[in-house]
Amino acid sequence: MGCSGSKRTRGDEAAKKIRRPKPWKHSEPITRTQLMQMRDEFWDTAPHYGGQKEIWDALRAAAEAELILAQAIIDSAGVIVQNDDLTICYDERGAKYELPKYVLSDPINLIHEN
Repeated sequence: MGCSGSKRTRGDEAAKKIRRPKPWKHSEPITRTQLMQMRDEFWDTAPHYGGQKEIWDALRAAAEAELILAQAIIDSAGVIVQNDDLTICYDERGAKYELPKYVLSDPINLIHEN
């Protein structure tokens, strides 16, 4: 009987639907190039703060994908989503993964380059 209770909890976590973060504003207007540089720096350094590289890779793939594909990536990687905008997630071992909004969506004050 205890197993079915555990199964239900796991199912609830896996079934949590993800969404893009709410619109947000960077502290100062930035260009797409600056935003991409910030994202690259984050993804290059994130694994050094703990957690599994495979989970970081899955989170990056999900962050860069459309929502339907992102949901499938998160579910198949066994990522436990705490915040439905992916800003806080855990792996099955309990390691915490925090993602800044700038890797998940564009700010509303993005400068469009020509």
